[in-house]
Amino acid sequence: MLNIHTDTILVSNREFSKLANDEQIQGTAKALEANNIHTLIAENSEEAKRLFFELLSEGAEIFLGASVTLETLGIKDEIDKSERYDAIRPKMFAMNRETQGREIRKLGGAPDYAAGSVQAVTEDGQVLIASNSGSQLGPYASGAGKVIWVVGAQKIVRDLNEGLRRIQEYNYPLEEEHMQQLYGVGTNINKVLIVNGELRPNRITMIIVKEEVGF
Repeated sequence: MLNIHTDTILVSNREFSKLANDEQIQGTAKALEANNIHTLIAENSEEAKRLFFELLSEGAEIFLGASVTLETLGIKDEIDKSERYDAIRPKMFAMNRETQGREIRKLGGAPDYAAGSVQAVTEDGQVLIASNSGSQLGPYASGAGKVIWVVGAQKIVRDLNEGLRRIQEYNYPLEEEHMQQLYGVGTNINKVLIVNGELRPNRITMIIVKEEVGF
């Protein structure tokens, strides 16, 4: 069972920061493809960023889930600030949550593209995404026309149980620290989406990076 936020000082289990080897990466990619999740493998962060933008057309409407991975690769800033894309998050943040709540929900609920990262990928092709608010989970599950995930190879785990452990023992302490530093508030593991497969061909693409990127 996943624990939610407490006042206890959390220590991240560094066991889950180890990069998968090439054999594990290739096997995981094959399993993801079998589950209808198109998978690309990038040798490094620069190649991952290039592959990401090759998947987008100029002016594409795109919603970014909060992601240290996309921040680290410079993808978030390019989406939000370059004016080359129709970035949804800046529009949402500029709106009044008290008076425009319905509009915000609709704007973020069914974008043409949704992009971000995930917390764990199992060797048999399951994908786990944990969230405090859940705002990115609806678009990932079904609302978005297309989904792009950029995933460091340290996120590959053996199975579902290990993926859930990774969320609790590794992601949660790091995200708690990250949120405290940014906003002075904590986080919770309120919602976890498990994607076992995708019905629509070419809807979801995962880019696996052979580097430790993000949490």
